[in-house]
Amino acid sequence: MSTVNIPRLDLNTYIHGTPDERKRFSDDIGSAFNETGFVTITNHGLSKELIDKLYEQVKALFTLPTETKLKYEKAELAGQRGYTGKGKETAKGFKTPDLKEFWQIGQTITDNDPVKNEYPENLVVEELPEFNPTTREIYQKLETAGKQLLRAIAVYLNLSENYFDDKVHNGNSILRTLHYFPILDPDSLPDDAVRAGAHEDINLITLLIGASADGLEVLTRDGDWFPVKAHGEDVVVNVGDMLQRLTNNKLKSTTHRVVNPPREQMKNSRFSVPFFLHPKSAMDLTCLPSCIDAAHPKKYSDITAGEYLDERLREIGLKK
Repeated sequence: MSTVNIPRLDLNTYIHGTPDERKRFSDDIGSAFNETGFVTITNHGLSKELIDKLYEQVKALFTLPTETKLKYEKAELAGQRGYTGKGKETAKGFKTPDLKEFWQIGQTITDNDPVKNEYPENLVVEELPEFNPTTREIYQKLETAGKQLLRAIAVYLNLSENYFDDKVHNGNSILRTLHYFPILDPDSLPDDAVRAGAHEDINLITLLIGASADGLEVLTRDGDWFPVKAHGEDVVVNVGDMLQRLTNNKLKSTTHRVVNPPREQMKNSRFSVPFFLHPKSAMDLTCLPSCIDAAHPKKYSDITAGEYLDERLREIGLKK
């Protein structure tokens, strides 16, 4: 089995630490993102009580009758808001859809930013009065943590610490609540059916609140699948394709998947809540000049974040 650098880092040491502690945090997250694309984070701003409340609401949402959930599925939103039912998302390169259903929450604009006109409104779950306030609080706290992480990454890349600030302010970020539903008859599944096929995330970075069960695995450089396990309420953070593209592969958007559990556990649900931190659609993802040299020639054509997102949503079947 490969040795995998997935360090456990304390975000407080970057936010409130000494200059040496802040630099060490920046170096550690940059090194891990260069090698494996994954870290786990403590002191991210989410209390155990809030996480517990979130998962209560998520479980209640997916327990609603199918006909109730379907009234929140809006095809014209391409899965970017509200409910997306079973069999709708397929990992790039796969033919069989993932074994999941999900709900997505987007940005809430509270200032006069004209970007508000680009975003559809979030859908309100009428049956669960605590769902929207709880998920909005989670969204805001993860967005705040994500901005701090991007500052540390900017320092590692020898950019201004605030390089990403204006690009992710009111960005097109998504909080996804996921239900990997029970499979009562595993023999009825196609051979290649899995909870989440091997894929890379689209965005800048992803912050994942510890799932209700194991199953997340990352693909190492040696071609081994390595299980990622978070401690308690730790948040798992990984690089997305937008950040890999911007850094000309200096930071790695590592392939990962969610595997099926042992056969006897297939009848159990698995819940998970990732936060996909996106910039505004106008952000230029042209490779940074500092990440291009003779040994690392430019690998990607110029594109904006919005153009890239649109391209990827079509590839995974959410946009026609």
